[in-house]
Amino acid sequence: MNNFLRIPLNTTAAQFERLLSLQKVFSQACNQLAPEVSRSRVWNRVALHHLHYRALRDQFPALGSQMVCNAIYAVSRTARLIYQSPSSPFQVQKMGDRPLPSLRFAETCPVYFDRHTLSLKQGKLSLFTLDGRMQFELTLVPAQLALFEQGKLREIVLSRGSDGVFVLSFWLASESALEPVDQAAELPVVLDPGALIPDYVSVEVA
Repeated sequence: MNNFLRIPLNTTAAQFERLLSLQKVFSQACNQLAPEVSRSRVWNRVALHHLHYRALRDQFPALGSQMVCNAIYAVSRTARLIYQSPSSPFQVQKMGDRPLPSLRFAETCPVYFDRHTLSLKQGKLSLFTLDGRMQFELTLVPAQLALFEQGKLREIVLSRGSDGVFVLSFWLASESALEPVDQAAELPVVLDPGALIPDYVSVEVA
């Protein structure tokens, strides 16, 4: 059973700026890699890691090793969506011998986290930023805490909504279902698995 948790972050002005900086540099790393993906037609995450991890690590030292891996994952995930989806006008088979369009990530693109770059212990959320870890106090019900401890993490995404609020979205797998934290709120468009081209990506045709 897949479970979804959506947690808005109550940031101070300084914390907000730190998350903005992380989002900006993360998008820059994605944009450094994206043209290589369209040129080589390689978007398998493992292959991209072997081909480009070292160069990205050298170009974006502030991101750290794991966040560079997460940027590679973000590009691989988006390229798979746009270049492989049968309904995409840019599907690789449809493009034939024509050059694949390049993907351009906006500075509002989501930032992917994992258990190395984000942790939750005793109600305290700690997440990676460019200038050290940042902590937030969270109030979660016991069932939600149990899910974090026992569930298998699928994905963690930091996004910024149209209202400017940063939100952490968690996808976890467990044996039981859990209601979303914010049932009234719709999933952000950038996280909608049904959206073919996310609103934070532009497709640049040569």
